[in-house]
Amino acid sequence: MYKISFYVPEMQLEPVKHALFKAGAGKIGDYEHCCWQVKGVGQFKPLAGSQPFIGEVGRCEVLDEYKVEMVCDSKFITEVIESLKQAHPYEEPAYEVIELLDF
Repeated sequence: MYKISFYVPEMQLEPVKHALFKAGAGKIGDYEHCCWQVKGVGQFKPLAGSQPFIGEVGRCEVLDEYKVEMVCDSKFITEVIESLKQAHPYEEPAYEVIELLDF
């Protein structure tokens, strides 16, 4: 089992979550579409050569984003990460994957 966490702009929150749920993330026992999310403020500065979804090259951008966390069975993790990259509006979405131990 893994936990995947990612940051997404507020306007794209639901479509990105839906893509990961469809790929197999967010299932815990007899429940599905499980996640935790919190609203915060993200910051980034697109560099030369980038094609930012939001903002301009060379200018720091600050915007409302959500941090989302959900679990994912190991058999779905590769597809879930690929779904995140496809559904997310950013060229390089920030995410992390942590392996969970079951005691």
